[in-house]
Amino acid sequence: MRIGVIGTGRIGTIHARTLSRHREVGSLILTDVDPVRAQELANRLGETAAPSTEEIFKWGVDAVVITTATSAHAELIGRAARSGLPVFCEKPIALDLPGSLQAIAEVETAGTILQMGFQRRFDAGYTGAREAVRSGRLGRLHTVRAMTSDQTPPPAAYLPISGGLYRDTLIHDFDMLRWVTGHEVVDVYATGSDAGPAMFREAGDIDTAAAVLTLDDGTLATTTAARLNGAGYDVRMELAGELDQVVVGLDDRTPIASTEPTGPPAATKPWTGFLERFGPAYEAELIAFVEVVVGQRTNPCDGREALQALRIAEACEVSRREHRPVRLAEIAGALPYS
Repeated sequence: MRIGVIGTGRIGTIHARTLSRHREVGSLILTDVDPVRAQELANRLGETAAPSTEEIFKWGVDAVVITTATSAHAELIGRAARSGLPVFCEKPIALDLPGSLQAIAEVETAGTILQMGFQRRFDAGYTGAREAVRSGRLGRLHTVRAMTSDQTPPPAAYLPISGGLYRDTLIHDFDMLRWVTGHEVVDVYATGSDAGPAMFREAGDIDTAAAVLTLDDGTLATTTAARLNGAGYDVRMELAGELDQVVVGLDDRTPIASTEPTGPPAATKPWTGFLERFGPAYEAELIAFVEVVVGQRTNPCDGREALQALRIAEACEVSRREHRPVRLAEIAGALPYS
């Protein structure tokens, strides 16, 4: 199998390394807006670099992995679909609903594959939480608390193209809320703060966010996000039911200290970022993509799944901006599942 990797930044490099080692993958063609970066990675991996995206399609590949800036995702997904190629794409499909819907339509019209990169679906902790909920171990689920806190903020230049804190960061928590519980969000109430560094205000973004979400079975959920959490990278999900409760992300590297006299000690080596925390999950999602391409498994996260997470993020943006609860039914883009 020959796979084209479009984008050789941090995530692209990780994915290229995973694919280069896979027994089903014979070769890679790498390309990037920075040709030198693509060539250097190709040299390290013993693969081929292409001067532009054009060559990916001209030279011929069996599948495409997209890890470019989000602004290019939808167009590249559409081009791959029209070429009859399976696609793996980092989230999101696009920064807006029209772009996402257009890309999904092209994939479904072509009858090709689009697997979206929501890597938490391959994390052992979230998988365990899903099993606990679905098995009935927790009884009736009544409360979910999810959070994602970055230790350090992204570069200022990234903020205007990130889509904002809900679309860029909390979209993972929204996806997990649906995937773990098996239920849909019906309404949200969200707020945010830009009281941190000036670069967030200058970009029209926020550095801290919170939302209350109601699921279709009455379960209540809260999600929070922060761009500056000095203790470390903190990603957790707590699920409480009438019989039991579990937590994802609580281990000896969780960056939190107890104030109780008999509480656990603070982590000596807290998580520093998402690449470190979710390293195994990033590898597992690309292995899954290869298995999907060769017909060994079904798609674990298609475009419609990604669209639902984006619609929740959109609802939160409307809620924050208009200071009111927002029902998901107000957000365009709902697609019936066949």
